[in-house]
Amino acid sequence: MFGRERIEYKTPEQVAKMRRAGLVVADALAMVESAARPGMTTGDLDAIAAAVISDAGATSSFLGYHGYPATLCVSVNDEVVHGIPGDRVLGAGDIVSVDCGAIVEGWHGDSAVSFVLGESERSDPADVALVEVTRQAMWAGIAALATATRVGDIGAAVESALTGDVAYGVVEEYTGHGIGSAMHQAPEVLNYRARDRGPRVRPGMCLAIEPMATRGERFTQVCEDDWTVVTDDGSRAAHWEHTVAVLTDGIWVLTAHDGGASELAARGVRIAALTGA
Repeated sequence: MFGRERIEYKTPEQVAKMRRAGLVVADALAMVESAARPGMTTGDLDAIAAAVISDAGATSSFLGYHGYPATLCVSVNDEVVHGIPGDRVLGAGDIVSVDCGAIVEGWHGDSAVSFVLGESERSDPADVALVEVTRQAMWAGIAALATATRVGDIGAAVESALTGDVAYGVVEEYTGHGIGSAMHQAPEVLNYRARDRGPRVRPGMCLAIEPMATRGERFTQVCEDDWTVVTDDGSRAAHWEHTVAVLTDGIWVLTAHDGGASELAARGVRIAALTGA
């Protein structure tokens, strides 16, 4: 996707602006998840996020991107990514994956969450496990970045987290990416091991780490709307993402309210000092 395109290394001041964008995204996703109820439509969720972004004085990274018509991507059940919000009604037990991006002063933040909607007794334990394992895989990749020498170390950590006692499908066609003055930049951030371990990790890198996993096979296809990606075998999918900055003294999760401190502490990683944010 990105080949050996030039990587944009950010100054601390630029990272601080990305942190502001990241907090807008964090607020929007938190509001969407807390408000989501069975009977709401995916379009209702989109309207909630649009209001949060607008009220913050930010703009959507997604709306108008290559013609994309919405503020969020809302992907349900067998939809992996890029689901277009609309009149689809959500039901208890649905897996809902919500991807959001925002721009502040020309700098982007990008994050995604997945959750099983509604009453716990209506939830399939296997769906709950898929969502949680995918979340853990994201944090494993983020923690790996703290000591990584090359970007490919992230993918190795993500794959290990998704291929334990229960093996999940690790989607390969869609990956993480660099992010900054554009939403998608070099380098590509794989979610699996590869012979090419990618570029060296250097301060100033900002990466969107975003594993996508399925309860079945890893293969996907694009729907007739030219956006929505679904699993080939109809199995359910989950998607998590955070934007992470590499600083001189460590990492900072720009789209987490606490900078990633609590999740990373549990993995023996201390977050860096973020100045100017």
